[in-house]
Formats: sequence, structure tokens, C-alpha cells
Amino acid sequence: MTGVMIVGCGDIGQRIAALFAERRTPLWGLVQTAASLQHLRALPMEAVQADLDRSGATTWPVWMAGAILYYLVPPPREGHADPRLQRFLANIPADQKPRRIVYISTSAVYGHRDGEWVDEETPPAPDSDRGRRRLAAEQALQAWCAAQGVAFVILRVPGIYGPGRLPLKRLQSGAPLVDERESSFTNRIHADDLAQACVAAADRAPDNRIYNISDGHPTTMTDYMLQIADLLGLEAPPIISLNEAQAVLSPALLSFLNESKRLDNRRMLKELGIRLRYPTLRQGLPACLPEEV
Repeated sequence: MTGVMIVGCGDIGQRIAALFAERRTPLWGLVQTAASLQHLRALPMEAVQADLDRSGATTWPVWMAGAILYYLVPPPREGHADPRLQRFLANIPADQKPRRIVYISTSAVYGHRDGEWVDEETPPAPDSDRGRRRLAAEQALQAWCAAQGVAFVILRVPGIYGPGRLPLKRLQSGAPLVDERESSFTNRIHADDLAQACVAAADRAPDNRIYNISDGHPTTMTDYMLQIADLLGLEAPPIISLNEAQAVLSPALLSFLNESKRLDNRRMLKELGIRLRYPTLRQGLPACLPEEV
């Protein structure tokens, strides 16, 4: 491996970079803000700042040709496509194409499945605009890679939890939860396990493969919130019916609650050879708490 490029070096991007830094792999990162650029200075990596809403990157590492490229930038919050990704791909020099692109997508591309199990052969059928944007991004990436002779790996990721990523403010606000008997199935992955899956996708995934990245133990949003409250010794939020929730919860939260499915992660475990550090919430949540808790 000549090097690793990470486009979108937030929390997960920095975790990926740290794992590759242990191998002394050449690293290059692209971030949108000066504050994010400052965070990367603790890592042994070259980094540049670029606004993908205006242009693609214009400065590339000399070793870019044949590298592994991770694309972690989310689409815009409106529309049904991802012009950021399209702009970025269009700006990759023809003589400096990466060997493989690992794209972080979302399990929202599957849409609502009435709580049924879905695997990578399940046809995408997004119900939400965020799911439609991600599916459009997947398709744009696949088309570009086919035209350019570049391999891809797509990781369909559900809710990510980890240190600094728990919904503590919502719990402390006393916002209501849907009765668990009516609450939909949701899926999660700990940030550390997602990072190791990303590295394994570079190391072991066949070309042009799609993976569900989850801990394989779906639960409900209500169960998730109650486990956190119990762990922190907080008062449990009030419980309301799903019908009541439609009137009082935000559209963004309802879009998650209205998509019930369970992700099958067997392909990830078998082909990527991952041993999850946190296969259940009861194992992963205590590792998310700040030291003073």
C-alpha cells in the first residue's frame, strides 16, 4: 500500500488515520474548516482544507496514484443527489487515480422493512431524502469507478455511537420516547468497530463489494436511550405512543423511527475477518462515558 487518503477527517476519519499511523502508512487528509485542520496536527499526516460545495481538492499528494481513498463527507442536507461527491471525483487527475475508494454510505438506502432482516442482496428502496441522496451517491461512485477502472467498497453504516456521540442532551431534556412495543428496530456500530471495519475494507475486501457495518444486535431507539439513562443514573424519559410521537418529535428523528429493519452483518464478519470489540450495547456503552462519570 503506497498511502491512504481520507476525505472528511472528522471523528471517524481521525480514528482511521490513527490506525494507519500505527503502520507508518503515508497519510493525507482533506477537511472543510480550519478548526478541523488544526485537529489533524496531532497526527502524522499531510492535510489540506477545501470546500467541496465550491470546488474539488486542488492539491494532491505525489503518491496519490494507486492509493486507498476513503470518502466520508456526507451529502448536502437537501436534494436527491450528492454534488459534493460528483465534484470531488471530477477533480481527480486522470494520471493520479486511487487504486480503491472506500465509501461510507448509510443503511437508510434500504428504507423501511417492517423489522425484517436485510443483507447486502436486499434491493435498496429508500423512503427518506437522506436515503435517496446516499443511494444516488453510491450509484454515482459506481459509475465513475467503472468508467475510470477504479475499484470501490461501499460500507452501509447505521447509527454510530461512541465517546462524545451519545444523545445526552436529549436525555437530559426529558424529551419523550416511543413505547417500546411500538418502537422500530434500529441498528448501531461503535465508532472503534467502524474504524476497524474501514481498515479491513482496504486490507481484505474483494473489489466492488458492499457491506452492512453493524454490531449485529439490533434493538429499539427506546431501549438504546433507556440503557444510557440507566448507565448514567438519569431519570427515564416519559413514554408516549407512536401516534403521539408523530405530532411532537422532529421530522429528522421521525425519519429514523419510521424505518424499521435489522441489518445482517455476516458478510462483514466473514469476509473482513472482524472481531468486534463491542458486539452489544451493554459492552459498548460503558466505554463511551467520560472519565468523570
